[in-house]
Amino acid sequence: MPTLEAQLREQLLADLTEPQREAVTCTDGPLLVLAGAGSGKTRVITRRAAYLAGTVATPAQVLAITFTNKAAREMRERIDALRLAGGLPVATFHAWCARTLRIHHERAGVPREFTILDTDDRRKVIKDATLAAELSPTNFPPARVENLISQAKNALRLPDRYEQQAVDWEQRAVARIYAAYEKLLRRMACLDFDDLLLRLALLLAEDAELRDRLEEQHRYLLIDEYQDTNAAQYQIARLLTQQRRNLCATGDPDQSIYGWRGADIRNILSFEHDYPEARVVRLEQNYRSTQRILAVADALISGNVRRKQKRLWTENPAGAAVRVVECETYADEAELVAREIGQAKTAGTRLDDVAVLYRVNALSRALEEALLRAGIPYQIARGVEFYNRKEIKDVLAYLRALVNPADEVSLLRAINVPPRGIGETTLERLVGHARAAGRTVLEVIQADDLQAVGRVAARVREFGVLWAQLRPLLEGPPFAALGAVLRESGLRAYYGEENDPDEGRRRNLDELLNAAREYELQQPEATVLDWLEHTALIGDVDAVREGTGTVTLMTLHAAKGLEFPVVFIIGLEDGLLPFRRENDQPADDEEERRLCFVGMTRAREVLTLTRARRRMLRGKTEYTTRSEFLEEVRRAGVEWISTETTSPSRSRHPDAGALPEDAEEWAVGTLVRHPRYGLGRIEEIARGARRTHVRVLFESGHEQAWVLEFADLTRVDFHEVD
Repeated sequence: MPTLEAQLREQLLADLTEPQREAVTCTDGPLLVLAGAGSGKTRVITRRAAYLAGTVATPAQVLAITFTNKAAREMRERIDALRLAGGLPVATFHAWCARTLRIHHERAGVPREFTILDTDDRRKVIKDATLAAELSPTNFPPARVENLISQAKNALRLPDRYEQQAVDWEQRAVARIYAAYEKLLRRMACLDFDDLLLRLALLLAEDAELRDRLEEQHRYLLIDEYQDTNAAQYQIARLLTQQRRNLCATGDPDQSIYGWRGADIRNILSFEHDYPEARVVRLEQNYRSTQRILAVADALISGNVRRKQKRLWTENPAGAAVRVVECETYADEAELVAREIGQAKTAGTRLDDVAVLYRVNALSRALEEALLRAGIPYQIARGVEFYNRKEIKDVLAYLRALVNPADEVSLLRAINVPPRGIGETTLERLVGHARAAGRTVLEVIQADDLQAVGRVAARVREFGVLWAQLRPLLEGPPFAALGAVLRESGLRAYYGEENDPDEGRRRNLDELLNAAREYELQQPEATVLDWLEHTALIGDVDAVREGTGTVTLMTLHAAKGLEFPVVFIIGLEDGLLPFRRENDQPADDEEERRLCFVGMTRAREVLTLTRARRRMLRGKTEYTTRSEFLEEVRRAGVEWISTETTSPSRSRHPDAGALPEDAEEWAVGTLVRHPRYGLGRIEEIARGARRTHVRVLFESGHEQAWVLEFADLTRVDFHEVD
């Protein structure tokens, strides 16, 4: 009779390719799995976790970490289906860090019941911190300061270090705000999203005993999407594998798309430097896309330098040609996409199988209008948006204030919903009195002496009584506690009585109850605190529902980890993809190319790329310049369609990115004209093996640099100038 290990090998390895088997069975020591798009990465990770748990470790000793709730849920379901590794921990990075901080809160110096600020609440606290630092929120907008603080935390820089490294007055001012912000967080017993990583990374660096204990507890660490780790996550991974060095990093440098929020592609590129004894396995066979889609995606990504060489290939059919469609206006583009989706539906395509991707959310408006006119239902992947609705935030404020009485942001929101006639002046007095007395706002509310808040003291006191009555509800499971808070607080009746013909807000409260029930079914032992933590860590992709009979609209970032038979990527124009900010500062071109590559490789069967020659952005309709990415994929044999001619063509379109016929005669000083910027003069020209770069100074004083093939520039003779 075969041993358990032999049974495991037969069950777990039977349908794997040789590289996949190697990745699964390599047990001890560092392992880098370079998993190309659609190469069966999730299957390999789950099989490896189960293999480790059944051969060289117990399930509890294998920790699998990924980046999204959806990916964690899928991994957990696949592992459970194998029925070989019950109790194997699978979590997102942030969820695991939050849970570890709660367990070891005394060592970490944080309260066990800390609440996690969402983006809106975080900005409110930053605004208060700006005022506390005697600076103006007008001069230091909370959104801008939030971004700077987030970058600092992801790089493991606390306020003192941030101030030491400040190079100008603005950075020194932000350092003051940062310090005031941290002081407010401590007072409110709150952490922000970045603190979950930062606090644990610092704790592991300082506490050798805990570090050794956690490494003993989790002898094998598997990290998915390693290319998306930031400095804090990198440090956590390194510190948890110092002794045994059992780190399996799975990822793909070509899919590193989160540099803007601190992810460092160097973490995966330097893995073999960090672990010289590491084994490297390349998963290059793609099971998702057609040959033509892969050829186009490979033609694009080959333009990057910072990558690890691999060759994606597939045994799938060649499939339909990838199409590039150039439309006259953004409205034409939206109508084209809606029309083609309608035609695909008529031909038998399920709407669930269709996704439209874009670089920025602003591009969805025209698309939504076109889909509505065509009667095509759609869903937008904005998971965070549901929890940002007023009625949802009102309810969660009650629960957060009950869990963490020091959470002023939540308490001050809850105190006046439903309206109790407690105005801003009263709230300011409450906060001021609490500061002066060295107490929390709740302690002031529950005190006998409320003269400091004036004539509404009775109403404030009533809220304090209500809070005390609601507090015991936390002992129940999330669904029951939520239902009781809705009822006892008056929120259910308040939103039911509102002049809301669609009952939208009441329906949203019902959906929140559904979410609590679903979580409870998945986590039977979950507490209210656990559920609040879960809601705080929701991402956009978590809003994507399967089987809804709708087209999915989402950003390219949100599409990571998903796949669809039919994919449209719209807005392939310079400034949108690759993205360029309002001050014309380019984003990381290589990361933008990786982002476009990620979008392309979401497609299984049909891929269409579109652009508009004229697009309205920020209230103005302007001529656009074709994305350089379109020219880079031309050599892969795309089908080029112009809505001017409406006929497909595989030949080079006159406006398809070719150099002007007389480009060899162009030099510094040549006069040129651009449809958007007008008359200008070439200040610099550089001819390379693949591209010609020009820098043009226009009459308006605006200066712009381009790849000449995509610049839409025409030469102007002196006699043509007025």
